[in-house]
Amino acid sequence: MPNVIEVLKERGFIEAMTSDELLQMTQNPIKVYCGFDPTAESLHLGNLVAIMGLAWFQRFGHTPVAIVGGATGMIGDPSGKTSERQLLDEQTLQQNIKGVRKNLETILDFNHPHTKAIILNNFDWFKEFSFIQFLRDVGKSFRLGPMLAKDSVRARLNSEEGMSFTEFSYQLLQGYDFLHLYQTLGVSVQLGGSDQWGNITAGTDLIRKTLGKAAYGITFPLLTRSDGQKFGKSEQGAIWLSPEKLSAYEFYQYLVRIADEDVIKLMRLLTFMDMEEIRKYETMMLKPDYAPRTAQKRLAEEITNMIHGPVGLQTALKVTAAAAPGQQATLDEQTLESIAADMPNSTMRADEVINQKLVDVLVQVGLQPSKGEAKRLIRNGGVYINNEKVDDENLSIQASQLIGSKLILLAAGKKNKMLIRLTETGKK
Repeated sequence: MPNVIEVLKERGFIEAMTSDELLQMTQNPIKVYCGFDPTAESLHLGNLVAIMGLAWFQRFGHTPVAIVGGATGMIGDPSGKTSERQLLDEQTLQQNIKGVRKNLETILDFNHPHTKAIILNNFDWFKEFSFIQFLRDVGKSFRLGPMLAKDSVRARLNSEEGMSFTEFSYQLLQGYDFLHLYQTLGVSVQLGGSDQWGNITAGTDLIRKTLGKAAYGITFPLLTRSDGQKFGKSEQGAIWLSPEKLSAYEFYQYLVRIADEDVIKLMRLLTFMDMEEIRKYETMMLKPDYAPRTAQKRLAEEITNMIHGPVGLQTALKVTAAAAPGQQATLDEQTLESIAADMPNSTMRADEVINQKLVDVLVQVGLQPSKGEAKRLIRNGGVYINNEKVDDENLSIQASQLIGSKLILLAAGKKNKMLIRLTETGKK
């Protein structure tokens, strides 16, 4: 059986390791941890690399430990940030922690008979510290030279905003997390994004100085697109993992639209697909008879099924079929009502839509930024009403175009759709 380190290397998951000893060390069961700061009530697609890292270790007989940073979330990690985070109040943090736990439970196995995943909140051990005690017991082991030399610190110190002492102290907190987990659970490896190298080595150094023991770190590449932008963001906002914040349909659609240059990388990093199958798609994409988006559809189905489950995936596929411009899918009231919660929708008064210019409605619901842009899109054949192309830029929406007398589906291009539900005049 291959070693987890070898598998992760083959998939392009490992950017750096603190020691090559990890290859030998992982021949036997170990505990490995990764931290997730609860800055929102859901993790997003960019966080999925870290969760997958823990999941791969679990598949190879190791115990994954996820730290939800109730304490560090109050401080905010400066790594990769150009300005200081907004500090969150305790009530918001608790709400966020619940959401993050749900995301982790979707992928990690918390009922495994031998390597049951563990979730801990670092507030549980930091709340026991007094400020003086922390400075004496932990702060004395850190030296300013190495702390100031870390990339995350240097970049901020040279910026106009600078860095507060609060954020500067973050690496002490994350370093102590590693020490605490080593002492209480025997956790010997920490995972993190490439921007976490400084925080991870702060922990390995603290363990060496305090206990005279060796601990290890692994970093993975940050999830970026071929154009250099971060994955997990769209024009509408973050690609959240929680269905309460982003429907399975919208999640699926984001992945289906991934650029050809990025799809194989995401198969390697964000799925459990066998490398043989991934290489098959890689070869397929180079052939002249390759059907566009074939690999993206496979990727989208795999990740949507993992995050939203089989029911969520089927909903996404059903909505995709029903809302595809130019397709012959039957649009009736029952179909539209069944998919309404899973796609962008809006409620409007009947008199705001019926007998109103289509270009005005497109702007009002946010499908187009201006009437001029809306007319240009109609002239280029990119606007649909109920999946039927519109070619008249002066068209007014008629009552006869409503489905079930109260629903209408608008599409601006293939990406942006809006289901409008009408109420009686004067109600909204």
